[in-house]
Amino acid sequence: MFKQSLQQKQLQRLSPQQIQLMKLLQVPTVELEARIKQELEANPALEEGAEEEERDELEQDDQDQNDALEEFDFDEYLDDETPDYKTSVRNHGQDVEDKDIPLGAGSTFRELLIGQLSLHQLNENQKMLGEHLIGQLDDAGYLRRDLDSIVNDLAFTQNITVNREELEDVLLIIQTLDPAGVGAKSLRECLLLQIRRKLEVLKDKANFSRLQNLVYAEEILEDHFEAFSKKHYPSITSKLSISDNDLKEALSEIKKLNPKPGDSGVESASTVAHVVSDFILTVNNDELQVVLNQRNAPDLRISPSYKEMMHTYASGAKTSKSQKEALTFVKQKIDAAKWFVDAIKQRQLTLMKTINTIVNHQEEYFLSGDETDLKPMILKDIAEKINMDISTVSRVANSKYVQTPYGTFLLKTFFSESLTTDSGEEVSSREVKSILKDAIEEEDKSKPLTDEKLGIILNSKGYHIARRTVAKYREQMGLSVARLRKEL
Repeated sequence: MFKQSLQQKQLQRLSPQQIQLMKLLQVPTVELEARIKQELEANPALEEGAEEEERDELEQDDQDQNDALEEFDFDEYLDDETPDYKTSVRNHGQDVEDKDIPLGAGSTFRELLIGQLSLHQLNENQKMLGEHLIGQLDDAGYLRRDLDSIVNDLAFTQNITVNREELEDVLLIIQTLDPAGVGAKSLRECLLLQIRRKLEVLKDKANFSRLQNLVYAEEILEDHFEAFSKKHYPSITSKLSISDNDLKEALSEIKKLNPKPGDSGVESASTVAHVVSDFILTVNNDELQVVLNQRNAPDLRISPSYKEMMHTYASGAKTSKSQKEALTFVKQKIDAAKWFVDAIKQRQLTLMKTINTIVNHQEEYFLSGDETDLKPMILKDIAEKINMDISTVSRVANSKYVQTPYGTFLLKTFFSESLTTDSGEEVSSREVKSILKDAIEEEDKSKPLTDEKLGIILNSKGYHIARRTVAKYREQMGLSVARLRKEL
């Protein structure tokens, strides 16, 4: 049996303005421009231009009109006959993020492949299968799906009966297209397709030395790929009965191959991200100056004509249903424009607060440009100083770039953990990573340094770090283990 009860709960909900601010805060400069343009097109009550320009366009009683806007009681004027949602241009929640798919210009990777496929003498069925297989390629140019699964898909989704052998025949044709290596099902097959293409080109040319290197490279990929991937070079030279120099030349040929043929300079359908700095930092006479990129600080205002329209409705007759609907529409547009302008201004204030605090904390680094001058700094340090939530600082640090005399950097690169040296001094983990990087770059590549040896080097410099911490920092820098860094 159900029991009815009355309960009181306190819930914290984000307002539409707060949600809009959070979304605007994390978008980079290029996306912000597109977002502003989108808002300008969608909301006629929003215009570009400084607020001071309004005074030249309005009558003497502009202030009275603004006062009327503030004092006008919309709730008293509007009744329940026309709910707000019926005149709203958005029919989804405030927390639903719009995700427009950008359109790519020019020919995409798959379009170029289909264009090449059309040059082959294929029947209609082969052409259809070829285009379907090209559509199954990933952005790197690989066919990751099993052919049997594709056969089943064609049967169940398109009612097309085809056997695996037919697909394999068409796939072989696709693998002859440019760039070499497309249509491969694995890295090994991709590299083999490229090596065999080179062998085909060179076989009629009088270049025996290069041809021999390619033959060795093909044998390595064909029969000793696992040993090659693990850099077990003595095993390869022993099994192929070749010298270290022959192996070196063969490996040189393999290194020239492209492991991702789909990324070989052909425009893809995905969006290309262009880094535009959000802040510009300069050093003048040992003084740091940081300004917000002007593209982050556009001039926006409420349309004077919409303000005047609201004043007209407020002072006119209030009996017509069409007038009520028009007033509701105008009110929604003006409210949305106000929210957007306020969110942009708040975004600018938050960005400047955050960057100024980071620059003050890392003043020594920004004056010298030397990574060893970076101080330990975590999100909490900045959040406490600017009296904001850590999540807010994280949104800024993870998506904003600063242009400095030493290069353009993502803000999060200036954050790091702290370590204590023998002298008790706190240093940044970035300083330790810099020393690690230098040690690896200077090592003897025929006998690369293990993580344990790297730890000994750091300990000798006063940094007490365990081997597992060395491994963690090395992985964060994208550096391989010693065995994979070995060269002949």
